[in-house]
Amino acid sequence: MPINILMPALSPTMEKGNLARWLKKEGDKVKSGDVLAEIETDKATMEVEAIDEGVLAKIVVAEGTQDVAVNQLIAIIASEGEDVKAVAASGGAPAKAEVAAPVAAAPVAAAPVAAVAPVAKPGGDGRIASSPLARRLAKEAGLDLSAISGTGPHGRIVERDIKAAQAGGGAKAPAAQGAKPSAPAMAKGMSDETIKKLYEPGSFEEIPHDSMRKVIASRLVEAKQTIPHFYLTVDCNLDALLAAREAINAAAPKNKDKQPAYKISVNDFVIKAMALALQRVPDANVTYTENTMLKHRHSDVAVAVSIPGGLITPVVRKAETKGLAAISTEMKDLATRARARKLQPQEYQGGSSAVSNLGMFGIKNFSAVINPPHASILAVGAGEQRVIVEKGQMKIANMMSVTLSTDHRAVDGALGAELISAFKELIENPVSMLV
Repeated sequence: MPINILMPALSPTMEKGNLARWLKKEGDKVKSGDVLAEIETDKATMEVEAIDEGVLAKIVVAEGTQDVAVNQLIAIIASEGEDVKAVAASGGAPAKAEVAAPVAAAPVAAAPVAAVAPVAKPGGDGRIASSPLARRLAKEAGLDLSAISGTGPHGRIVERDIKAAQAGGGAKAPAAQGAKPSAPAMAKGMSDETIKKLYEPGSFEEIPHDSMRKVIASRLVEAKQTIPHFYLTVDCNLDALLAAREAINAAAPKNKDKQPAYKISVNDFVIKAMALALQRVPDANVTYTENTMLKHRHSDVAVAVSIPGGLITPVVRKAETKGLAAISTEMKDLATRARARKLQPQEYQGGSSAVSNLGMFGIKNFSAVINPPHASILAVGAGEQRVIVEKGQMKIANMMSVTLSTDHRAVDGALGAELISAFKELIENPVSMLV
């Protein structure tokens, strides 16, 4: 039976991707594990590999095609013994449907996704196999799960199935008395044509949005419209931290080329302090969902990294357990691979909070937009010499302003104040981070 190769979902939030390059051509023999193509997402370029063997009978989507929807047919493989020309002419139906598996940095089990799946059936306990997100979206949209086909592993209903049902006018569930109204649609700004009419023709160049810019725009609009932000700002004295940093870097072991094994930055201290503050104030180390609060055991701190065309937030996992040298080394590696778009999805998704540092650009202070699903983000300004009053006397100190943005649904004012106070205490007493 011919095998349909579908556009794979390389991350839980991916809806579309660009088919950058085919590494196999029509007529080539392929086996399980062979790399078929390169797919560009909004954050990275990844290779995808075949999970079955045969002959690549037809390439349906040409390389260079942008915005290819997840689960769209991109190629057809003829199984052993089949007529390749007949399979190519079949157009991909009927066929066994498979999704090419992404090549991950760490072993990740990749399950095949069926292009046409049977309507989900209740399991032995009477429940329909579906993800928590799919159940929530179906509830909000008033859709009947029993009438929806699942394309997840073993016919499980996932987010994309709910969206497909909405787009196709899927079966509506009977309206429950007192049911909550669905979430309001995102507000739309002026149309392209309306905006362009405000400027003289020929006075501007039109640069189409790439997938990264589209995703950034969509997520930040969603964040500002759906997350009730509030902001807390404190000034931190860096004198002790800068002295500790100088001593630590001076004591760093040297390699054979006389280069230090590590060079700790102020940002490394900031990441460590944020991680420990979240442990000291565990009620703020949370993620808000519609029905529950996810209270995280570890401090997985995402760090904003500027890359060409946008930004990405690689995550330092279990940052509270790592030393400053380990954090410094890990961040240098993550930032380097982020700028080359070589990060794997599991390296930049999730996290319990985030840090955004614009101090190196001379920014004194700013308020950052929360990146869902986080409940907070710390905006870090530049360290600078200021005149302060200490014990009634004026003195010069190295000061840094930081602003904590929090999701008021998850972190109330007093709790946010407790978190940023814990951060300030750690930054101003850096030795406490080392014990």
